[in-house]
Amino acid sequence: MSSVITVRNIDPGDKSWLKREARRQCISMEELVRRMIHERRAKSEAQVKPSEAFRNYFGPDHGVELPLSVRYGYRSVLFPDENQP
Repeated sequence: MSSVITVRNIDPGDKSWLKREARRQCISMEELVRRMIHERRAKSEAQVKPSEAFRNYFGPDHGVELPLSVRYGYRSVLFPDENQP
């Protein structure tokens, strides 16, 4: 599966650096960009989300019950029990 991406208006200094860096590593500019994207994605996916960090330090394994997060800013509706006055 092949996909194509075109990047326009690259700063001349950046393009020059890209050429030099690719030449230094004995790879094409295209391969260098592929590797850079792959490396950046791997770092991004490896980052711990704040909610996971809190759970690791304060979660049930450490004696703290954290409430579930509420989304969209509304509270659940509670209906009164009909058997009670």
